[in-house]
Amino acid sequence: MITQNNSKYFEQILLAMKYQILELDKTSEESKKPVLLDQSSIGRVSRVDAIQQQQMAEASSRRRLLKIKNIEIALNKIKLNEFGICTECGDDIALGRLEIDPTYTKCVNCA
Repeated sequence: MITQNNSKYFEQILLAMKYQILELDKTSEESKKPVLLDQSSIGRVSRVDAIQQQQMAEASSRRRLLKIKNIEIALNKIKLNEFGICTECGDDIALGRLEIDPTYTKCVNCA
């Protein structure tokens, strides 16, 4: 069972995770910009590499936004005193599992 102290602890972890992800997203903003078609400044192979890097940066950004959404859900569950309860069976999620990732919503058996 998650205690009040545990809730505050996990809330701090979740807020730190969110801040870190938002900072990372800010620093990768440049790599998500569209690649210019100007072949005089970069060659065809270099342009293909740049497009691939841009697409990977966009995919990473989407994953970060999903993680932020999951963090927001976990923070909301803390406010509602529902944090650490499996959404599948209603049992408590082990503290060790939440230590690994506090955004988990299922216990080990249901995952």
